[in-house]
Amino acid sequence: MLGALNAEHAELQRVPLMTRLRAAKRRAALVIALADIAGIWSLDAVTGALSALADTALSAALRHLLTQAAAAGQIALAHPDAPETECGVIILGMGKLGAHELNYSSDIDLIILFEPGQDPLSRPRQRAGADARFARDLVKLLEERTAEGYVFRTDLRLRPDPRLDARPPSRSPRPRAITAASARTGSGAAMIKARPVAGDLAAGRAFLAALRPFLWRKHLDFAAIRDIHSIKRQIDARHGGSPTDIAGHNVKLGHGGIREIEFFAQTQQLIWGGRLPALRSPATIDTLYGLVEAGRIERNVADDLAEAYGLLRQVEHRLQMIDDSQTHSLPTEPEALRRLAVFLGYADEASFAHALTTALTTVQRHFRELFRDAPALSDEGNLVFTGKESDPETLATLKHLGFKDPVRVDDTIRGWHHGRIRATRSAGRASC
Repeated sequence: MLGALNAEHAELQRVPLMTRLRAAKRRAALVIALADIAGIWSLDAVTGALSALADTALSAALRHLLTQAAAAGQIALAHPDAPETECGVIILGMGKLGAHELNYSSDIDLIILFEPGQDPLSRPRQRAGADARFARDLVKLLEERTAEGYVFRTDLRLRPDPRLDARPPSRSPRPRAITAASARTGSGAAMIKARPVAGDLAAGRAFLAALRPFLWRKHLDFAAIRDIHSIKRQIDARHGGSPTDIAGHNVKLGHGGIREIEFFAQTQQLIWGGRLPALRSPATIDTLYGLVEAGRIERNVADDLAEAYGLLRQVEHRLQMIDDSQTHSLPTEPEALRRLAVFLGYADEASFAHALTTALTTVQRHFRELFRDAPALSDEGNLVFTGKESDPETLATLKHLGFKDPVRVDDTIRGWHHGRIRATRSAGRASC
C-alpha cells in the first residue's frame, strides 16, 4: 500500500513539469516556425534551435527524476544544487539530434548509459530493473500525449544490433562493447553523430573519446568497403526508380532524397575520417565541404548537394508544419500539392515540381557516381546481410538458390555478421 501511495505521489509531482514542458515546446516551435517561414533564420539556425529545445527538455526531465528520487531517499546526489553533475547517467543524442539537425517532427534517438560505480539508482542486484524504469519514466515525461500535447517522440532502440541481448534500452558505457564491424555499418555508424545531450556531459564526452578508435580507423579492409556498398544496394532495393512525378514522393527516403545526401557524406567519413580528423563533423553540410578541402570530391558536387539538401529540408519542414504531421511524403492530390507549393513560396505547382525534380535528379546523379565502381554483391544476385532488416533482393536470391526458408537463412547469417553468436564476435567483444 505504501509503495502504491508513493508511486501516486510521484505521478502527481510530474504533472506540472509535463504541462510546462509541453507549453514551452508549443511556444518555441511557433517562434522557430515564424522565423523559418519569414526567412529570418537559416536552415542551420532552425535545426539548431529545435535541437537545443530537445536538449533543454531532456535536461529538465532528467533533473526532475533525479531530484524526485533524492527527495524520496532512493539516491544520494553528488551535487544536490546541480543534479546532473556526476550523476552517473549519460544521455547521448543520436542521428539528427546529435548533429543539431532536428526537424519539426523528428523523433529524438537516444542511448541512455549508466556509469559503472556511479549509477545512483539502485544496488547492483536491482540495477537492471531500476535502470529500465528510469528510462521509461524519462520517455513518459517527454512522449506521453496529454491535453497539452507532447514534447518529443523518443526512440531508445538505436543500438548496433538490438537483438544481441534482452537488456533494457540502457547500458554501461563500455566502448569495447561496440565492435569495429558494428561501428562501420548500419546503426553503429550513427555513432558518428553521437553527442552528450543531458546528464553527466563530461562523462559522456569521455565515453565518446574512448570509442573513437573503434569508429575512426586509419585503414578499412575490403569487407568494410563491401559492407558500405551493401548498404547502398539496400537503399536501392527499397526505394528504386527515378523521381519523375513528385506526387507522393518521399523527400527523405526516396531516390534523390535527404537520406542519399546523408549517406553520401557518412560513407566518405567512414572511409577517410580515420586518416583525416577534419572529416569527423556530425553535420552533413560541414562534412561535404570538408571532403572538398580534403580533395575527396569536387566543389561543384558539394555545392549541388548542399543546395539540394537545403531545399529538401525546407520541403520536409513545411510538410511537418501542417498538422504536426510526422511525414516526409508529398501529397498526392493536386490541390494539396498546389497549397504546399504556395506555402514554400512558389507561384504554382509546376514551378515547385521543376525545382524539386531538378534537385532530386542532381542528388541521384551524384549518388550513383559515387558508387559507380561498386562491385557486384554476388554472381547469383543480391546477397546482403548487413543492416537491421532483410534485403528483399537477398531473400529472392536465397529462394532462387533453393533454400526453402530464406527468411530463416537470412536471419541466421545476419546474426553471424552482427556477432550474436559468441564464436563470431571479435576478440575485443568476446573479452567484454
